[in-house]
Amino acid sequence: MAGSNFLVGIYDDEDVLLSAIKDTRNQGVKIHEVYSPFPVHGIEDALGYRRSRLSIVAFMFGLLGTSLALTMQIGMMGVDWPMIIGGKDYVPFPAFIPVTFELTVLLASFGMVGTFLVISGLKPWGKPKLFDIRTTDDKHVMAIDLGKNDLNEKKISSILKANGASEVNTKNSEDL
Repeated sequence: MAGSNFLVGIYDDEDVLLSAIKDTRNQGVKIHEVYSPFPVHGIEDALGYRRSRLSIVAFMFGLLGTSLALTMQIGMMGVDWPMIIGGKDYVPFPAFIPVTFELTVLLASFGMVGTFLVISGLKPWGKPKLFDIRTTDDKHVMAIDLGKNDLNEKKISSILKANGASEVNTKNSEDL
């Protein structure tokens, strides 16, 4: 993205934005990203995003938590220091359920948050790239990478204006 030129369409209304996304994609323009100050229902479908695989990551971390909890408890209670407590077996599985559940939930949640931060590029030392500062207040922004589109800047600009953009600007990624 270093040195790329972007065409930035600014929209005032989310309904206009949704129809503009669909029409812009239908005309063959590849949209880099859409930024909004609040969640817009249906924007993922309009942009053609696939379902998130974060649930698979959560399941894998949960499975890791379950495995670690059972391994730890069986190792401690059945192998390292076997003790008969209250007439129970060395490895009383019903007594392991609370710890297993808690470690499963803990690792699944921390794993999901950590994975989300990594794949989103959200780092404490990172600087966010804002195409327009008004995105944090009340405007919606559609960013189009001119280097990844076959249409020229003038044609894409006219498409954005025809679809309800209140203004269209050109930004360089180094200036963000």
